[in-house]
Amino acid sequence: MSRTRTALRATAAASVLLVATACNAGTPASPDPADALDFSDLAQDTPAGTGDAGTIHWNLPYEPLSLDPIKTFNYAENTALANSCEALLRANPDFTVGPGLAEKWDQPDPTTWVFHLRPGVTFWNGKPLTAEDVAWSIGRHLDPDSGSYVATYLTNVASVTASGPLEVTMRMKKPDALLTQALASLGGIVTEKASSLAAGEDFGTPQHLPMCTGPFRLDSWKPGQAIELSRNDAYWDDALKPLSSKLELSFVTDESTAVLALESGELDGEFFYLPPAGLDKLRNGEDTEVVLGTSLAGWYLLGAASDGPFADPDVRRALSMATDRAAIASTVLQNTAIPARSLATPASWTYGRSIFEKAYDELPGTDVDIEAATKLVEDSGVGDQPITIAVQGSSVVHEQTANLLQAAGEAIGLHIEIKTIPVEQYGNVYVDPQARKGIDAFLSTYYSIADPLDSYLMFEKDAYNNYGRYDAIADQLVAARSETDDETRAELVAELEHRAVTDEAWLPLEYLPVILVQNKRITGSIATSNYLYYPWASAIGTR
Repeated sequence: MSRTRTALRATAAASVLLVATACNAGTPASPDPADALDFSDLAQDTPAGTGDAGTIHWNLPYEPLSLDPIKTFNYAENTALANSCEALLRANPDFTVGPGLAEKWDQPDPTTWVFHLRPGVTFWNGKPLTAEDVAWSIGRHLDPDSGSYVATYLTNVASVTASGPLEVTMRMKKPDALLTQALASLGGIVTEKASSLAAGEDFGTPQHLPMCTGPFRLDSWKPGQAIELSRNDAYWDDALKPLSSKLELSFVTDESTAVLALESGELDGEFFYLPPAGLDKLRNGEDTEVVLGTSLAGWYLLGAASDGPFADPDVRRALSMATDRAAIASTVLQNTAIPARSLATPASWTYGRSIFEKAYDELPGTDVDIEAATKLVEDSGVGDQPITIAVQGSSVVHEQTANLLQAAGEAIGLHIEIKTIPVEQYGNVYVDPQARKGIDAFLSTYYSIADPLDSYLMFEKDAYNNYGRYDAIADQLVAARSETDDETRAELVAELEHRAVTDEAWLPLEYLPVILVQNKRITGSIATSNYLYYPWASAIGTR
């Protein structure tokens, strides 16, 4: 968490170069346009199971670093917590927000929210959920020393207090249109205060797992092996009581091994955010099914240069105009992606849809325009100054995408160098300025909450992930976030989106559907990217 593109100039050499690069990286040439993915092809769920499947063996893409809710802004961590630790509100599979641990809420004025908790909800240890647990859990994000990964979503919250045994009052510094989305995702997760405090620095580690209220209870975390969960028979929501008795989350990080385990039935399922090399085997397997689900994620080139050639919007725009997104979608991402025109995916249009649709149609398209891009490079005077793009080692998708970007740059007169960073160290690029030293841009998946505004919050002033220090829309972001009228906010977001897309501070490359793989022994998982927040395994059972 793309450009005016007209017809491709008749320079066959440029097209050949792009396709040849993809072929050299081990991908098929000449993709069939008929295979192109469309938003209408994407699912929200799979048929519910019909019986207890016993232990569901599910794989995570890596072992979580922590299960402390304030330190879990990533795929594996969120996938595990979604089934176990509930939020104050609930993020539904269709990206709407509804009641969660709070059964209702009031807003007596624009800066005051009062949440009424459900009576009778208990933690796994049998102790009742209280307003004090909720206020403490959410209040942790407000402490600058807590290290919360999602504090930016609650930056406008002044205080959270228990105003009654089952009542929580939240006072705001200013109105915030993103608040309910934040409280339905990571910003609203509730754990038992007493248990969490007793854990001390071990909270969220294998030594002391969170105590929560969700449909699956966290039983154990065996480092290097698996996280084991079991059905919470005392769960308050009958509609989401788990059908199956146990859930085991393993950490098979090697894609080939994971594919083999899914084929053999050793694993029952996995969510992939990038297609594994063996995806076709799973698509064509007798015992596996692949479902592409609606998602809020994208595949982007993140600008990280505050000086040098890639700090020039015209240079970024030129590279974007020369990039063949259709080739990336088909040959690199194996027809599991949709060329992107913006950082916000259409799935995030949960309000003001007609406004966003109109604005989307007016954004620059995704056709390649080598001639116009070359002119921009010539006028920029960048010359032979190198542009360094970082990629993650051991990732075919990173490597092949970078090769296509490098070829596109060469076709228009840009000198692009590729820097491969070992997978174990790639995460440092996001958080450590020293790790980004000498890097002008880097490839990344990026996901958001269900509001187009969230896809641009990284460009707020002083945002930690505003790597290139782009601030052209900072004031517009503040205004849009404070606007609580949906139609007015949609107009403001559409306007700032157009500026951000034009300046290409980050280059949107592809929208990434969820790639859900289930062994045909089971069915029932949701298919949208809200598996990161919603109890996706509750309906899984035998077919």
